[in-house]
Amino acid sequence: MIDILKIMHIASASRQSNLTGGDIEKALAIIEWQKDTLNKARAAGGELQPSVQALSDYLTCDQGDNMARMYATQMLKEAKLEWFVFKSIQEWLICINYVIQRAPDYLPSAAHFPMSKLFVFFMYTPSGANLFRLKKFNDLLTDILKAWCAYLDSEASRSVLNPTEAVPATSGWLSPDAQTALCLAQYANYKNKDNPDMPYWGFVSYNDFFHREIKPELRPINDPEDECAIVSANDGTVYRIARNVEKCAEFWAKGQDYSLVDMLDKSQYTDDFVGGDVMQSFLDGSDYHRWHAPISGKVVEAKVIQGLTFSELLSEGLDLSAGTMSQGYEATVNTRGLIIIENEHCGKVAVIPIGITEISSITIHDNIKVGSFVKKGTELGYFSYGGSSMALVFQKGMIKSFQAKEPKEDFPIPSCKGEGNCHANEGCLLMGAKIAEANLLKVA
Repeated sequence: MIDILKIMHIASASRQSNLTGGDIEKALAIIEWQKDTLNKARAAGGELQPSVQALSDYLTCDQGDNMARMYATQMLKEAKLEWFVFKSIQEWLICINYVIQRAPDYLPSAAHFPMSKLFVFFMYTPSGANLFRLKKFNDLLTDILKAWCAYLDSEASRSVLNPTEAVPATSGWLSPDAQTALCLAQYANYKNKDNPDMPYWGFVSYNDFFHREIKPELRPINDPEDECAIVSANDGTVYRIARNVEKCAEFWAKGQDYSLVDMLDKSQYTDDFVGGDVMQSFLDGSDYHRWHAPISGKVVEAKVIQGLTFSELLSEGLDLSAGTMSQGYEATVNTRGLIIIENEHCGKVAVIPIGITEISSITIHDNIKVGSFVKKGTELGYFSYGGSSMALVFQKGMIKSFQAKEPKEDFPIPSCKGEGNCHANEGCLLMGAKIAEANLLKVA
């Protein structure tokens, strides 16, 4: 019998006493998936894709970087227990190469994040944690994720939505099981499910399906004309609410304190938010992955900040979700968007969508530019495939009270959300629902 507890000895900052039966089951499932993927990658053969070849070159003796090669080699040794799958960096790379040429299959009752499954154990080793933070390594990994994103934007990627093209679909991401698990009846394309001319419901790619548009009547904007009513920018689950946040803090510490100068990428508006509030929420794979303006106002900043893609804090312990336990840290270091909206009566809000797994792609709509005006509920952008997080930052004195609350431990968040079962005061967020009451302030 595999002694899964051995993994807890990889890093000194482990949480051995908290390893649960569920953790063991998840870890074993990931290991079996890795074995299967390695066998499939070997059978598929073929040359490495250019982006993967560039990473391979970077980790070789002849052409590579000596520190990166050292970390990668040590990473293997630190994770080299008898039941680990990858015996060499090359085995790992051919699996990455295999994954980025395919869209993820729908697996009932299983996680659908293959890149996370390839990285999760390595991210938890001390040397792996260092490797994933190296700028050049991260840049090369970002190129790989962009290549994968390009495939997931292509028509070829939609085959996994309905592999047999049966109408109605019987398998894949449009199957009856997926319709229930992903609440697909809430989305605009659901009306095409029985159309014999639309076996893919009108979706043109896998990513088109992933950031599918919801029926607007299911996400009404709370009090659209009320300047004081601040609404949720996204569907999700409250991760943390922090008051009186500091300009500069130790975001890498176990508490993952919010550090505004780092979160906002040294924005000219950073000082405006010192002493203010942060509300961060997590979007899982079944959530609606577009995001909207929480308040009406003028856009004074809009950009994408390129950062890390797969990085986590070892002090949080083994995280089999490959990073969701480090969301406060990731709000500071990961690739993220930054849109600052100024309301003339209430103040400024920073909207920060954060990529935390898989592609980590942030798209801000072309019409969201500095100087443009947005009404509360206006769509600002979307995430491509992967897990995501969203941080909203409010100026000091702006929030009179939060309606949104951090959920109680193990509180059940409904998978199919609606006004009847998803409430901000229980930690469950619906885009457009009221999350806070603002003070009316005259902005200079």
